[in-house]
Amino acid sequence: MDQTEAFKEHIIAGNTFKGESIPVGAAMLNGQTITGALVKIPLKTMNRHGLIAGATGTGKTKTLQVLAENLSEKGVPVLLMDMKGDLSGIAKASPGHPKIDERHEKIGLPYEAKDFPVELLTLSEQNGVRLRATVSEFGPVLFSRILDASDAQAGIIAILFKYCDDKSLPLLDLNDFKKVLQYATDEGGEEIQELYGRISTSSAGSILRKIVQLEQQGADVFFGEKSFEVNDLLRLDENGRGKINIIRLTDIQDRPKLFSTFMLSLLAEIYSTFPEQGDSEQPELVIFIDEAHLIFQEASKALHSQIESIVKLIRSKGVGLYFVTQNPTDVPDGVLSQLGLKIQHALRAFTAKDRKAIKLTAENYPISEYYDTTEVLTSLGTGEALVSALDEKGRPTPLAATMMRAPMSRMDILSQAEIDDINRKSALIPKYNDSIDRESAYEILNAKIKKAETEEAKEKARDERATVKRSSSRSSGNTTEKAIIKVLTSATVLRGVLGILNKMIK
Repeated sequence: MDQTEAFKEHIIAGNTFKGESIPVGAAMLNGQTITGALVKIPLKTMNRHGLIAGATGTGKTKTLQVLAENLSEKGVPVLLMDMKGDLSGIAKASPGHPKIDERHEKIGLPYEAKDFPVELLTLSEQNGVRLRATVSEFGPVLFSRILDASDAQAGIIAILFKYCDDKSLPLLDLNDFKKVLQYATDEGGEEIQELYGRISTSSAGSILRKIVQLEQQGADVFFGEKSFEVNDLLRLDENGRGKINIIRLTDIQDRPKLFSTFMLSLLAEIYSTFPEQGDSEQPELVIFIDEAHLIFQEASKALHSQIESIVKLIRSKGVGLYFVTQNPTDVPDGVLSQLGLKIQHALRAFTAKDRKAIKLTAENYPISEYYDTTEVLTSLGTGEALVSALDEKGRPTPLAATMMRAPMSRMDILSQAEIDDINRKSALIPKYNDSIDRESAYEILNAKIKKAETEEAKEKARDERATVKRSSSRSSGNTTEKAIIKVLTSATVLRGVLGILNKMIK
């Protein structure tokens, strides 16, 4: 048996599974595609998380699109972060192309153009289902970590959350929290000090400045009601296909703080809401985070730790997380070590630093007698990738340089008219897009302060009236006394008294 036949049998044997799987392409050897040597990912292990990496223009987005399409077809809902705006085309079938047909002929996989059920979501003012969360839902720990608060500041934040719980003050948006913070160092300072201890005005000022920074990145639009219910990500269409929920993020690329804030709140909410799933045949939900470095590049150590913890724990809820980025080094080691599927497109070695990064990347893949991994990483073409997955028992599948299949949907953006049509048919837009501004901490405390000021003004007025009355009474008494003295000491009275005395003496 020659090397090619041995390699083909090696790949087929390593990609044969009992349960359902997703074929992503055909293995390559010495630059040639081996037709029929299909590389597959078991559906059962799609909750083990993964990485899709590679230099710009190597095909990462198309790989993401292929995985999302096939998951949807298997009845698994998907959430996509669309940073560049080029994923909305999943809603429409591919127009086809001779190069696509040629590629699939080499792979040995029939090609069929299809559209998929899509829901467009937004964090900002773009058209789509509005995503919001309340400050209360974050809780003091996560809210402190998002603000990168010091221990002292985190303590103050915890006190304010506790005070609002005890006094039934809803913390819905950032205005609510700022009002409570202001109240704690001003009108309510004595009350809060008596209940929980003194709050430093300098620490409170630092917290306020950090909240203003968050607002400048658009978080004031995100915090509020109505809160998005994560179970709405788990919908299927009438044909049993999983909904592909696409969050349009093209207008917040320069606001990574808002992006990481949203991602953490979403993952925390999913973890606290979804039931334990155990070892099931397919995931409950798969999330693809495009431009994943935006989550990590400005995050504090505490935030990194929080993300790492969620990545470790959320798998038991049947949720798979897939990070899409240019270089594996963009993802912290603690997160990278948790990823079961790795799809590595080409890396470019322009500098010594690049070559070092490629060497480190190669060490993350299983050893193969058929490949020099470091060399393959720099020689892959567009639409080709090194694939390493886990089989149904959690063991690595054979490493394969893979000719990746093409997406079944359009590899381009939707027109505005097509976007409007999707939103018009949405069942979620009527549920979430009307803003709610019910009475919360801001209004309650303003009313309390106003009432206190009114009472203070009334008391002051009463005191002033009493003072005037006392003064008037004293003034009246003094006048009478002076009048009597004046009469008694007048010349007429004195002459009369002296006359009477004179008669009595005589």
